[in-house]
Amino acid sequence: MIADNTPIIIGVGQASERVGEPNYEALSYMDLGGRALAAAIGNAGATGDLASEIDTLAAIRAFEMSRPGKEPPFGGPDNIPGALAKRVNAQPARLILSPTGGQTNQQYVGEFATDIAAGDSQCAVIVGSEVISTALALAAKGEKPDWSEQIGGEFEDRGFGLDGMMEMQLFAHGATGAIPLYAIAENARRAKLGKSLNEYRHDIGELFEPFTKVAAANPHSAAPVERSAEELATVTDRNRIVAEPYTRMTVARDQVNQAAAIIIASAGLARKLGVPEERWVHIHSVTAATELMLSARPDLSANPASIASVEAALDRSGKGIDDMQFLDFYSCFAIPVFNQCDHFGLAVDDPRGFTLTGGLPFFGGAGNNYSAHAICEAVERVRGNRGSYALVGANGGWMSKYATGIYSTEPADWSANDRFEKLPMADNGVPCSDAPFDSATVESYTINYSKTGSDAVFIGRNSAGARVCGNADLADEATRTAFEGGEPFGAKLTVTQDERGRNMGKLA
Repeated sequence: MIADNTPIIIGVGQASERVGEPNYEALSYMDLGGRALAAAIGNAGATGDLASEIDTLAAIRAFEMSRPGKEPPFGGPDNIPGALAKRVNAQPARLILSPTGGQTNQQYVGEFATDIAAGDSQCAVIVGSEVISTALALAAKGEKPDWSEQIGGEFEDRGFGLDGMMEMQLFAHGATGAIPLYAIAENARRAKLGKSLNEYRHDIGELFEPFTKVAAANPHSAAPVERSAEELATVTDRNRIVAEPYTRMTVARDQVNQAAAIIIASAGLARKLGVPEERWVHIHSVTAATELMLSARPDLSANPASIASVEAALDRSGKGIDDMQFLDFYSCFAIPVFNQCDHFGLAVDDPRGFTLTGGLPFFGGAGNNYSAHAICEAVERVRGNRGSYALVGANGGWMSKYATGIYSTEPADWSANDRFEKLPMADNGVPCSDAPFDSATVESYTINYSKTGSDAVFIGRNSAGARVCGNADLADEATRTAFEGGEPFGAKLTVTQDERGRNMGKLA
């Protein structure tokens, strides 16, 4: 007999639409999220009133409200979790607006499962929604619907959660978002492998080709098209370089309309509501870890916090990576997947595959909520393959935060309430300096291409061994040749400061 206070996932739901397709409705964030939540309630198969039993609802912060001063273009509710609850006639006592980070929904599974095991909650919901594609399409037509709502009431705003992610020196030199920051890590791995840009792009293509096949079969995918490794790796007008070594097709696709919801309940409540036991999915472990800032990592290519999270989750579940029949490693870019492959010795053509959705470049990068879709898929996979195990790895920031969950229809004993763990942060960060310097040795780089031009951003060590960053002076022919050729690693740069205070480096 499974104890009444055992936390289980009883319902999952997804909702999506693609601009211009039949039945497209241009739904708002809240309306699409509400549909996902309604789908999750239906998915549980309860005979009782499940919505009325929800006591906790956490809304995942949308991308367009993920930093200070950034607001959705057409407004939004004054109480986002309350607006989502209203759409299913739920009245949770506890409402939460999450911080930024793609690991959040996975981490919340562990947090809310712990609350349920302790008797502090009976039914918790996690729901998130992104409609960036619709917002852009409406703006392009000059339309401006009013998505504001007056809900009222109190909710717990957990803030933006940007600690450890504000790489101000890198931002000042043109590495202003996820693409160039991940590209710096990716090129550091390429340097360790001794591969050229074209060779490495082909590696990325080989990794992601199977992802496109999964995405093509997923009805919720933003880009359901199979593509070959060669097509993904080849630079063309349609598949231009966005930041070396990335082509456009191999980076997370944020223009999506996707929502997902997860319902966690106590086994006792599930019985009371008549949720069939074949719908129950057990939470075997959840772990969460925080990484050092990118500029402070001893190995710029590595993400040891993510490895620690996965290893700890496997250990607590009493399983190994070979016992996982289903895997979804967060794939905003290749490097988070490669890091897991490198550590566990997984081949890129592992027959299990590394995505359950199709991955962020092809299924879509649903803002901070992508991994809720992965969890939804994991739940359905293990329901359909009873006794199997699924692992979901969720990543946030610039490989800044990571959370791992392991799921199965096999029961998990929560009597000790020790299946959710937050791991300690490493304390071996490299000293960083923002003081002026006159020389540097390049460790990694990217060339970030934008509508306003290109910036060659390097990161390396000054003469004192501190980590520094700057721009390579592409007006200097020898410097341009080294950086555009993809081989500036280990180069000695002479550095001066320009009128904007940027560190400008030339080959010494």
